[in-house]
Amino acid sequence: MKAWVVAALVSGVPSTAHAVATGRDPLAATRAAGSLLVGDDAAPSAQLAAALPAHLALSWFWGGLLARGLPRDNRALWGAAAGLAIAAVDLGTVGRRKPAISRLPLAPQLADHALFGAVVGALTRG
Repeated sequence: MKAWVVAALVSGVPSTAHAVATGRDPLAATRAAGSLLVGDDAAPSAQLAAALPAHLALSWFWGGLLARGLPRDNRALWGAAAGLAIAAVDLGTVGRRKPAISRLPLAPQLADHALFGAVVGALTRG
């Protein structure tokens, strides 16, 4: 299985665990991802359906860049750092303009991105 697919599958664990632990909606981040394709005003079911292709497309793009661009040594650590840089781009540009994304707690989203990068780094070779 491709590293970016594994990373895409596990990268939502921090925000989902945080949502469950704090009594928030565990599907809020999923719907927010779907809103990238269908909009913030779309029905929650449409946002959920759109979340998979949106998340896979972003994961494929960023995972490919990381797999090729991370240094040979300490790839998981570099990947986590790169994941935080990706978060700055994802959350700081696009996310700021999307209400469903900007409403999400920041720390769990940063953790999701760091985990994504770490997994890609750990499962790929330079």
